[in-house]
Amino acid sequence: MSLLEIVAVIISFLGIWLTTGRHMLCWPVNFVACALYGKLFFDVRLYADMALQGCFGAAIVYGWIAWLRGMDASGKVVVRELPLREGVASLAAGAAGAAAIGWFTSHYTNAALPWMDSTLSSFSLVAQYWTARRYPANWLLWIAVDVVYVGMFLFKGLLLTAGLYAAITGLAVFGFVQWQRAERKQASASF
Repeated sequence: MSLLEIVAVIISFLGIWLTTGRHMLCWPVNFVACALYGKLFFDVRLYADMALQGCFGAAIVYGWIAWLRGMDASGKVVVRELPLREGVASLAAGAAGAAAIGWFTSHYTNAALPWMDSTLSSFSLVAQYWTARRYPANWLLWIAVDVVYVGMFLFKGLLLTAGLYAAITGLAVFGFVQWQRAERKQASASF
């Protein structure tokens, strides 16, 4: 447990908590958390997760813009239902990304857990994309990914990060409930 990990945990928790409430401040806070975790993952040789932080940086910029464009008249971010076709295509892309990244990191790096790390990283990108697109289903994918992350981080001795991901799992459940509630409220307001 390092000072870097402690700071990354605190900032990550804050960023995700802000995301559950659909607060625009979540994007810059998550960007800082992403940079901190990029360094931490480099230090512990979780290269796919390190690279994922770079991808998250780009996704954060995309999400920030998408949320700015997806606000209602009161300034609240509007949530949307995930279209089935887009959901299936996104999950297929996640599986293909996991296979490609896993193959590369298992053959060309000294990654500690290349297949698990790659799979989690790839599906995290899908979940991040769904978050940016304002789909409540993002939280369900985050729950699945985060549960496995807890085990991986425990295995790597990143106890605070494992604790963070356990707490994030709880936040994801809360986020799903909040976003579902907002979606129902939006639907009833449109009638």
